[in-house]
Amino acid sequence: MGTKKTFSRNRIKRRVRGKVHGTQECPRLSVFRSNKQIYAQIIDDREGRTLAAAGSLGTDDVNGPKLDQAAAVGKMIAEKAKAAGIESVVFDRNGYLYHGRVKSLAEAAREAGLKF
Repeated sequence: MGTKKTFSRNRIKRRVRGKVHGTQECPRLSVFRSNKQIYAQIIDDREGRTLAAAGSLGTDDVNGPKLDQAAAVGKMIAEKAKAAGIESVVFDRNGYLYHGRVKSLAEAAREAGLKF
């Protein structure tokens, strides 16, 4: 059994995922935030496969404060999406509040040309 915080996040996550679905034309941009790292995936839910992924772990160009790391990951995921031919996505905050690192990642992806 998890803590109250993870239980609440999972409940919010299930509620949001009931409304947000990724397709081949408009896949889902899912964000995972740990205490030290942040990751993003672009997922086609119909086929159940990841089309593009980026994270702050193991990359040399992602340094500095966590907000800057999240912005760099947002820029990377937008570049990988464009390389895969993806123009627009549906944003899945994965149960996290839309502020801080999640917001920084989303805004950086928008500035890099990803539409959602």
